[in-house]
Amino acid sequence: MLGINSYLTFNGNCKQAMQFYKKCLGGDLILQTVDESPRSGKLPSHVKGSIVHATLSYDGWMLMATDLVGDHGLQKGNSVSLFLRCESEKEIISLYKKISQDGKVIQPVARNHWGAWLASFIDRFGVHWILNYQSKK
Repeated sequence: MLGINSYLTFNGNCKQAMQFYKKCLGGDLILQTVDESPRSGKLPSHVKGSIVHATLSYDGWMLMATDLVGDHGLQKGNSVSLFLRCESEKEIISLYKKISQDGKVIQPVARNHWGAWLASFIDRFGVHWILNYQSKK
């Protein structure tokens, strides 16, 4: 089965963001700093503590991220959303409360016209999330 993994780019707060997501979602978090990478000697000292690659994984899903920004610079916008399929009404409410904390709510958790539970928000790191729970009834 093919899967889609999201890769997020931060500007110096990748470690904090990924630790926050781990706290909310669970899973295994692996962080690699620039200093720990084979390219360490070729990069300026001010980026040595930056995260070159982070992976948060759990039960078949993976979220990846970095602090390293290309020459074009970091361009946050509305072109990337993380869509999270929840297993229950209880789970969507719990995750919404955790991840949206200190963020900007676009749509609080509510049942929509076709019966699915949805929530939409921008978290405190500027990442847009869509949470969904569709009961099997």
